[in-house]
Amino acid sequence: MGFDRRLTPARPDLAAAHLEGKVEAQHFVKGIEEQVIVGLTDMREAPRANASLDTQLLFGERFTVYDRAEGWAWGQSASDDYVGYVPEIALTGAGDEPTHRVSALRSYLYPAPDIKAPPEELLSLGARVTVREIGLDARGTSGPFARVDGGYMYEAHLAGLDDLEEDFVAVAERFMGTPYLWGGRSSLGLDCSSLVQLAADACGIVCLRDADMIEAAWGQLVNTAPSPEHSQRGDLVFWKGHMGVMLDAEVLLHANAHHMAVATEPVQEAISRIAANGGGDVTSVRRR
Repeated sequence: MGFDRRLTPARPDLAAAHLEGKVEAQHFVKGIEEQVIVGLTDMREAPRANASLDTQLLFGERFTVYDRAEGWAWGQSASDDYVGYVPEIALTGAGDEPTHRVSALRSYLYPAPDIKAPPEELLSLGARVTVREIGLDARGTSGPFARVDGGYMYEAHLAGLDDLEEDFVAVAERFMGTPYLWGGRSSLGLDCSSLVQLAADACGIVCLRDADMIEAAWGQLVNTAPSPEHSQRGDLVFWKGHMGVMLDAEVLLHANAHHMAVATEPVQEAISRIAANGGGDVTSVRRR
């Protein structure tokens, strides 16, 4: 149909109303904005539990639903425009706009302002919440909890949406050791591009989801390969289907299937290993 299905809410049978006249489809519909009400939910390529995991949505993120069938909602994420299928049970009608994001690597959502209360959800860095009240504890006196839509959270693990991190590389480093998961997008498991996307989001930097999308949109081309003389902290290094971020002129940080984790290694070693395993050469180095 001549468009990127990852970013365009269009199928042969159905498409978003705003695409009428731009794509071919049997029907065009207006979407319904909903939000994620679980700590983490999968977005899949097809409405099946065993379909390929494309990405994941975090608690509080918005998702525009265009179709529902057999327990699945098909639509588009508001955070990065990704299109796919999400379990209906993970969504509810959109409430008030979020006021805060989770700034800790992960934090629990409790049913009461009490560390002894059995937690109900585990929220990862980047999840969105709406704070209603702060300074609470189980006795009703001043304490460390905030009341949010859905429960209570440790207030120090939250940051206002405008309270941004300054160094996206430092945020990415906090994920060291996180397991590699194709399509993963949380501190429980992520892939090469979501590592950069989540770190960039914490700094207020708009970043798309997949490596090829980021390569096309990120900053400026500075080189076709890293070198000690020209590379610097924050440079993004791209291969076909893979990417990483330079910690300095010589060391690469990336979520990768060789270590099956977020790991660091000399970038020249990574280049040699990836080429030897059929991953090709570096396609570009880009810098903001």
